[in-house]
Amino acid sequence: MIKTFIDKLLGKPTARSRKNPFGKREELPASVHGINPELVDDRAIDVVRTLKNAGFEAYIVGGAVRDLLLGLRPKDFDVATNASPEEVKRLFRRAFIIGKRFRIVHVVYGRGREHEVIEVSTFRAFLDNSQAEQVSGNERTSKQQLMGMQHAVDASGRVLRDNVWGPQDQDATRRDFTINAMYYDPQSQVLVDFHKGIQDAHKRVLRMIGDPEQRYREDPVRIIRAVRFGAKLAHLGFKLEAKTAKPLVACEPLLHDVPQSRLFDEMLKLLLTGHATASIEQLQKLGLAKGIYPLLDVVVERAATPLVQAVLQDTDRRVAEGKTCVPSFLLACVLWQDVQTGWQQRLNNGAHSFPALQDAIDEVFERRIGDVSGRGKLAADMREIWAMQPRFDKRTGATPFSLVAQGRFRAGFDFLRLRADVGDADEALANWWQLFQYADEAQREDLIAQARDEQRQRQKTQKPKAARKPKADDDGSASPLEAAGVHSGEEGDAPAKKRRRRRKKPVGETTSPAQE
Repeated sequence: MIKTFIDKLLGKPTARSRKNPFGKREELPASVHGINPELVDDRAIDVVRTLKNAGFEAYIVGGAVRDLLLGLRPKDFDVATNASPEEVKRLFRRAFIIGKRFRIVHVVYGRGREHEVIEVSTFRAFLDNSQAEQVSGNERTSKQQLMGMQHAVDASGRVLRDNVWGPQDQDATRRDFTINAMYYDPQSQVLVDFHKGIQDAHKRVLRMIGDPEQRYREDPVRIIRAVRFGAKLAHLGFKLEAKTAKPLVACEPLLHDVPQSRLFDEMLKLLLTGHATASIEQLQKLGLAKGIYPLLDVVVERAATPLVQAVLQDTDRRVAEGKTCVPSFLLACVLWQDVQTGWQQRLNNGAHSFPALQDAIDEVFERRIGDVSGRGKLAADMREIWAMQPRFDKRTGATPFSLVAQGRFRAGFDFLRLRADVGDADEALANWWQLFQYADEAQREDLIAQARDEQRQRQKTQKPKAARKPKADDDGSASPLEAAGVHSGEEGDAPAKKRRRRRKKPVGETTSPAQE
């Protein structure tokens, strides 16, 4: 302590200042980290093996290593290497270089729905952003300026280009949280740790590498990632370090400069990756319930309403069961309240039902969804789900058969089922469609007959309309029908005789003797 004080007086570097800013490399064997190699995906192992056989360094990295360390089976695997994107691409038959801000390679295995993508990134240098080239606008307004730039930031310090390659220790320092900055070699089963990530994993701490406020300025989306990791790992006892959580609220306005499409994608990661309910709780706990993204604000605001609460819980359940979840269904539930309100207002103003519904849907899209990437497909799916709801009331004729044949029927029915579960739709109606969709032809005919009988019974029990009184002329004389002696509805009068319409003979049909 005395030596440190004297060194400060003499202007000598202290032990703390001599500390390596990129951390200290630790190599931990399997006996220490305890990762189960059977949890590692074979295709990720193949990517690492191929790169190493070509003379490059290669490791599984990021969230996959974190999950392996916690005994979980990762859903996605990322690989980091010192090979450039072009060198990686040449080693694999189906590899594609993507991205502008960060250039990475997608190595694709399999085809169709069974395909898997291994994301391969090159070690990046840790650069001083104050030395980066600066542009006045953002990604969209400064496209020409950004062309050819390797390292660029905007006026707030947000990184717009980061494609300068560097050594592994600098790549680790560039990553956000310590538990996401570990590297695992599946061949030697060695875990490489530069920032004590394994210790933080054992302590159940989420800690940002470097100065949190500066890291949030470099990439404001790290604010949302902090919420997501806090929600995802909450059930395991993880908590955000106080120093990491402190600048979150103050830095939230930085998200206003992030492209809307990227914020939309990050919102979906919060809601569709199996911890939607926990994400809402984290947002409220951290003081971020409003201001990240307008549509996310609506989700948080309505999270306690029956339909939204049900869809959030149902989404988490489906992800846990390995089932697919689509954003159109979740957002259809969140915004159904707006559609209903707009629809009813137009009906009250005398509009016809179907055009009123379509106008209400259009208004919701413009007001709530906006212009984001993939809106066309999203809008089409949501529109079909909503437009199908009034059609479920029609259970006679050919309507039920045509409805179950539609490609989006299942999504529309699941929406009806969820509405019925929370009291927003008729339970008996949902049960009828549940039976109809799985019934054979004979059973379907019986169900339609049952629905027809129920409809007739309702019509009989409805209060009969009052008889229309004859309209008198201005001078008090009877109407023309009354003058002719026709008093419809009076007791004792014989009912008017109906005129029978003669059936037209089909072409070519001869007259039978009974008709002559």
